[in-house]
Amino acid sequence: MKRKYGIFTQETSVHDGRRHEPCSRNEIWRACAGFLTVAFLLFLACVPAAMAQSGDSRSTQILDHFRKAAEDLRANDPQSAVREYDAILALDPRNGEALTNRGALEFLRGDCVSASKDFRSALGVAPTLVKAKAMLGICERKLGHSSAQGLLESAYTKLKEKNLRTQVGIELAGIYFQQGDLERAANVVQSLVDINPDDPNILYMAQLVYTELADDTLNKLTIVAPGSARMQQVIAEHLVNAGDLKGAVEHYRKCLEIDPRIPGVRYELAEAILEASPGDPARQAQAQSELAEAANVEGDNAQIESGFGRIDLLQSDPRSAYTHYSRALSLNPNDVEAQLGLGHVLVSMGRNEEAVKYLRMAVEGDPLNSEAHYRLGTVYRRLHMTDEAAKEMKLFQEVKKTNDQVRLLYREMNMHPKRGEEEIPDTPEQ
Repeated sequence: MKRKYGIFTQETSVHDGRRHEPCSRNEIWRACAGFLTVAFLLFLACVPAAMAQSGDSRSTQILDHFRKAAEDLRANDPQSAVREYDAILALDPRNGEALTNRGALEFLRGDCVSASKDFRSALGVAPTLVKAKAMLGICERKLGHSSAQGLLESAYTKLKEKNLRTQVGIELAGIYFQQGDLERAANVVQSLVDINPDDPNILYMAQLVYTELADDTLNKLTIVAPGSARMQQVIAEHLVNAGDLKGAVEHYRKCLEIDPRIPGVRYELAEAILEASPGDPARQAQAQSELAEAANVEGDNAQIESGFGRIDLLQSDPRSAYTHYSRALSLNPNDVEAQLGLGHVLVSMGRNEEAVKYLRMAVEGDPLNSEAHYRLGTVYRRLHMTDEAAKEMKLFQEVKKTNDQVRLLYREMNMHPKRGEEEIPDTPEQ
């Protein structure tokens, strides 16, 4: 049974719509926004390229000070680096790079007032210094000045350096989050995820924003349409997450009583009916009836055809399953459930070589699907493809271990794991 994502959290009540927030939005954001304050300053250890091309005496002295500052920073000696920047500014008070770098070091030691002064001076000399503008925006935010938003917005899209762009994005999303402008916060957070796809802090911020956005949308739904079919669907999906399939079925049926033609609901109802007891012939018949009505109302649908195929397999009718899974793939060639189901059917018919094609497609389409790896490994073993079988079985064990960890987290959050993961044997077939 697939979980329904992004609607309720543990702190949201279905009945009263209230969220319990032990911390303010500002406190939550600050708790996870400070982890990049050192990393984004690494660019200071670079010597300005323009200075390296000049040959007069003053320029040579300035270049020498920049090099010494860079060495000091690489040696983790920021105080000595500040002295080098002071020396540069004594020679050239309008040196934008030196003003920016000194301001960054002042920022790093927590002196945002002095840092802001240097950043403003740098921008007065060269308004295009995007790093100075970015760090000035960060300082202004820490000082609580309203000018921070405009500075951060202006700098964010122009920054190329990853760490500084990330820090600016965090601060900008934090402003939007505090203001309750969740759509703009979500846009910035998504760009941060694109930059840092595996960073747990960024991913945490993303789920925080998306959860708030989903909750706010749900609260609006409870106000404007508490008796609507969609409200009943949302409640049913929440109950699926909680593992209450009986309650979910009741609310799916209420949803269809209100609007019998709402798309997708009959398929979800069929899933909930079947998942409660997949081996029960009566439930199989009920699920088939709902899928048939869904097909009648919604027309051709790969998801519905795959649903029929699954029931056919449970009823030991591989020929009918083959027909439905083939139909599903003709409607959606990228349907992993249909690819996996068709592979399963072909194996049961002894057509192992054909099954490999579809099981490979399933693995490529969903690399984290442990069942796909297991079934492909089993077929390879039957075809005496020893190396390939060993590789897939190793991947199966690795993915299964990850899925077990995810399932444990779901249980800790009172969520129900996706269907299929617990159906895979712990040991490979011989």
